Amino acid sequence: MQFSDLELDPNVLKAVEEAGYTDPTPIQVQAIPEALKGRDVLGIAQTGTGKTAGFVLPMITILVKGRTRARMPRSLILCPTRELAAQVAENFEKYGKYHKLTMALLIGGVSFKDQDKLIDRGVDVLIATPGRLLDHFERGKLMLTGVQIMVVDEADRMLDMGFIPDIERIFKLTPFTRQTLFFSATMPPEVTRLTREFLHNPVRVEVTRQATAPDTVTQRVCLFTPSRRDRVQGKARLPARPDAARGRRSAQRHHLLQPQDRGLDPAQVAGQARL
Repeated sequence: MQFSDLELDPNVLKAVEEAGYTDPTPIQVQAIPEALKGRDVLGIAQTGTGKTAGFVLPMITILVKGRTRARMPRSLILCPTRELAAQVAENFEKYGKYHKLTMALLIGGVSFKDQDKLIDRGVDVLIATPGRLLDHFERGKLMLTGVQIMVVDEADRMLDMGFIPDIERIFKLTPFTRQTLFFSATMPPEVTRLTREFLHNPVRVEVTRQATAPDTVTQRVCLFTPSRRDRVQGKARLPARPDAARGRRSAQRHHLLQPQDRGLDPAQVAGQARL
């Protein structure tokens, strides 16, 4: 399957091709068609599986139709860190370059005044960390009643960072009719509870990182030595050169023959040498 088989907007496909991609990853194959149907998606995938494009591409295709309203974003993407939020914003810029969708990035380290200006104009895509988003909401600068699509990215990291109460509050501020795309690398009980409470009959897609790299080979290498305790399993290693091994054994014998230099009982050391 290729991206051209996924019923994406032609200008989105053009941007994808210019970025050098033709074949979607497994999570993109599963998530994009369901997202385009308007269904909630529960994606279980680690970083590196292509999940960001898995929600960015259908969002752009859906948001092409419609218009923005001041202080009422049409879509919302929640990320646990400002670094991840910035990466998602880069994806929107790359794949949405042939569309006139507006975007705002609400993260720490940027003045509220500059962010307020973007929100006041109206944005199609709002990308934010939970804390900064709620700061704007509590200041009366933002309304979430116009959100059509909501994305929660890296939900298990949100849990680790203590953001789950904020996520719950944000969910309750958005319309019940919204479409939700929810992604997490793992599904601890608290995250599972969140999906059961706020997602509506979601399609579950699950992939592992290995699924995107079919040429990856797991090797098991055993280096046999006279002693079973010296057997090494794991990464391939070159055996030590015989002269180097002899040098180490010589140094060990020399070390054992001079116990008084280390303050040890010679009889005790002699016993160790026999092991």
